[in-house]
Amino acid sequence: MSENTFKTKSGYCHVLPDKIVLTRDGVIGNLSKAVNGNGISRILILYTLISIYLLYSSYLKFHKNEFFSTVFYLGLAVFLVSGIFRSINNSGTPIIERSKIREVKFINGTKRITRSRFEVFFEDEKGKIKKRFILLPGSLSNGESATKKAVEIMKNEKLIVL
Repeated sequence: MSENTFKTKSGYCHVLPDKIVLTRDGVIGNLSKAVNGNGISRILILYTLISIYLLYSSYLKFHKNEFFSTVFYLGLAVFLVSGIFRSINNSGTPIIERSKIREVKFINGTKRITRSRFEVFFEDEKGKIKKRFILLPGSLSNGESATKKAVEIMKNEKLIVL
């Protein structure tokens, strides 16, 4: 492993002079590759289909005067639809050209609740600004020391300023 490589949730992040390359490794990485590939379109389509089903179920429950179920299904559908709209500009690309990077943010995780992560905002080949999450290891897999190393690498490469 090179000096500008750090562990992520499902593999490694290699920070090279001209690009950032994310590789998948192990069981979690292989599962992620099989389910999502390098894009998020499949998962967004799945969420859309589930939302449609929930809206239809809510409609049916409303006509049966089952108001608790109506509100429950409607609430779940609204939650999924809002997640879809928040995720439309996300990307799963494994290679990000450094010249296309507009901003990198570090989000510190809440211990045992959320993971620390980097949010990389970059311009895709169509000129649209996309967001790529780089999730760091969690607290059960030596996440604190991995996060320190990752932040240090990103600082040294002048991708983040803290």
